Amino acid sequence: MDTKRPVISELNDRSREIFMKIVDAYVATGEPIGSRSLSQLLSTSLSPATIRNVMSDLEKSGLLFAPHTSAGRLPTDAGLRMFVDGLLEVGNLSLEERSDLESRFAGSGKSLEGVLGEVGQTLSGLSSCAGLVLAPKTDSSLKHIEFVHMHPGRALVIMVTAEGVVENRIINVPADIPASAFTEATNFLNAKLVGRTVHEAQAEILAELEQGRRQLDALTAEVVETGLATWAGDINESSTGGTLIVRGQSNLLEDINVVSDLERIRALFAVLETNETMLKILDLAETGEGVQIFIGADNELFNISGCSFIVAPYNSNSNQLVGAIGVIGPTRMNYARIIPMVDYTAKLIGRMIG
Repeated sequence: MDTKRPVISELNDRSREIFMKIVDAYVATGEPIGSRSLSQLLSTSLSPATIRNVMSDLEKSGLLFAPHTSAGRLPTDAGLRMFVDGLLEVGNLSLEERSDLESRFAGSGKSLEGVLGEVGQTLSGLSSCAGLVLAPKTDSSLKHIEFVHMHPGRALVIMVTAEGVVENRIINVPADIPASAFTEATNFLNAKLVGRTVHEAQAEILAELEQGRRQLDALTAEVVETGLATWAGDINESSTGGTLIVRGQSNLLEDINVVSDLERIRALFAVLETNETMLKILDLAETGEGVQIFIGADNELFNISGCSFIVAPYNSNSNQLVGAIGVIGPTRMNYARIIPMVDYTAKLIGRMIG
């Protein structure tokens, strides 16, 4: 069989229309479509026999396959790749859709993690797939760190990275710490951390505290050590220095009709639970500009047939890569709708954290 894949220009108008109708039917239903059904959808009148001949040629080219004997045809991963690369018409989100996304993520006092969790949930709901968000790495150069007393025994640590990302943490402190200790701790750490990562400054600061080279009382030193451990612990516990947020996994279990589909989803869940996934998502986002689409077998991240992944990076004001968002689902996902949604959401997050 000739497995050479044609480029779009090699398809004549008739073959192109038939192929696009098959893809449209697949995205809409997930079911194969036959020549008789296709004959009712085409703009020109063609007999089922003529349509079958065209389908046979497309199958020989590796763009279609028949899941069962005497069944209709479905697009292959290669066929979907060609469709997305050259035949898909991707529009922009409407003004109403943009406003809706902006209102969902608007400030209202949410933490960065809370906003990103909302992003994942929103992408999942709007795409009917699973939404993925890679939260920023905490091992970034710092611009500011501050301790704020909340009530006896509790304090808020605010950290601002050089990229403009703001993160908040609650820490436990001795109940009798005076307000002046929080000010001293803030001044001490800012003098040591600004322009450096927490990891870079950790050893030096702890050594200085132990040797008493600064005139910090015991309570202030405890605030410093506790607050520093809050951030440094994240770096030590995860080689990736980030958090992968997955929302809407249940969407991947819809329309499961055969055991092979269920096994594919189980394999996908297993991949999503590994730390390496976070590094791979960032690598994919960093190696290309804008939205990237990975389909089935050419999916560098998951390499699971039947699944597609759409990913886009979000950057700081200085155009530094901060994290990535994406949608993962079946290869029959609605690419025309999801691609601009992921693209605009990534840009929106970039503006928010900036």
